[in-house]
Amino acid sequence: MEVIAEYGSVLLMMTIVFGFFMAWGVGANDVANAMGTSVGSKAITIKQAIIIAMIFEFAGAYLAGGEVTATIRKGIIDPDLLGQTPELLVFGMMAALLAAGIWLLVASAMGWPVSTTHTIVGAIVGFASVGISVDAVNWSKVAEIVSSWVISPIMAGTISFLLYQSVRKFIFGAADPFIAAKRYVPVYIFLMGFIIALVTMMKGLKHVGLNLSFEQSVLYSVIFSLLLVVIGVFFLSRIKRESVSTDHSLMSVEKVFGVLMVFTACSMAFAHGSNDVANAIGPLAAVNSVIESGGMVEAKSVMPAWILLLGGCGIVAGLVMYGHKVIRTIGSNITELTPSSGFAVVLAAVTTVVIASGYSLPVSTTHTLVGGVLGVGLARGIGALNLRIVGTIFVSWVVTLPAGALLSILFFFIFKAIFT
Repeated sequence: MEVIAEYGSVLLMMTIVFGFFMAWGVGANDVANAMGTSVGSKAITIKQAIIIAMIFEFAGAYLAGGEVTATIRKGIIDPDLLGQTPELLVFGMMAALLAAGIWLLVASAMGWPVSTTHTIVGAIVGFASVGISVDAVNWSKVAEIVSSWVISPIMAGTISFLLYQSVRKFIFGAADPFIAAKRYVPVYIFLMGFIIALVTMMKGLKHVGLNLSFEQSVLYSVIFSLLLVVIGVFFLSRIKRESVSTDHSLMSVEKVFGVLMVFTACSMAFAHGSNDVANAIGPLAAVNSVIESGGMVEAKSVMPAWILLLGGCGIVAGLVMYGHKVIRTIGSNITELTPSSGFAVVLAAVTTVVIASGYSLPVSTTHTLVGGVLGVGLARGIGALNLRIVGTIFVSWVVTLPAGALLSILFFFIFKAIFT
């Protein structure tokens, strides 16, 4: 308690800096994962991807980001064991943020698409089990989170497989693929808009004081989705058939999906912001709660709007300054993407991430996207995948957990030595 009373403001300022650094790493690495498929399919340019992500990542983080935050903060560590030593929680969360930020900086510089969720969870478990007590870790919650790392790529892969198969059957398998694309793409736009809007209205908008019933959420989601369809149909009407030849007709179909990829890029950015901002602001929220209460370690606390704002700004800054490296890795190296296959990957990933966010389960966007790509690859044939790159990504996932844990343990003892 004495440490909190004497150094509280200093510790909070340091945590704010580390939290922004961690959010910057999320923007540089994980946001690039989210936008890489849209860039790789040549539906949008890197510059357009950055602009889209700036707007929708921030909106997702600010409007819907708090729902997952509680899982990262109070789910992994048992607050009851820290009632007499709240400063250990503060040191640990500071260490976790700094460790995760440094690892993400290294990974982004190398172009490795690592999981920010892996990084921060590994860091928190590392300092808590070594620096405090093995009993301080809620291992059942950790097991639940770890299981999501397996479930999310399988779920995304299954959805992307089914989506791409439906595209091949109803559009590319039609007598006139171009006409079929204009007929069915608005259905995909509606589906995507409805998923995003429904979960956002039911779970995310509580932070701005908007509590809607299920019936109201469904109604408004349908209205929002229909509005998206109208906008989509307008842009689709501007795409003309280039030629009656089969090859040119298929190119025209891909242009139709290019329009759809813009919508999926926006939805993926929103979903990513709502889910992964927790990785940066969860530990910051925990520290802020302890210091504001004078040393009380509470299981629940109100999420201040300024913390969500800080997380959103940090994500955008990281993307703008350093995101292009991982965008190129994801967009070009896993598989050759077209707008139609890229659409299946992104819509599958965004569905998985948004559902997980709605249930407060911190899944990895990296996992969902790789799972989605694997699903599309299986639909097209295993030869469409660059298995060497996929293997490298899997290895980076394995390395990320111990890297975050070891760095976090090191920084925890440094902070403990400095302030006690």
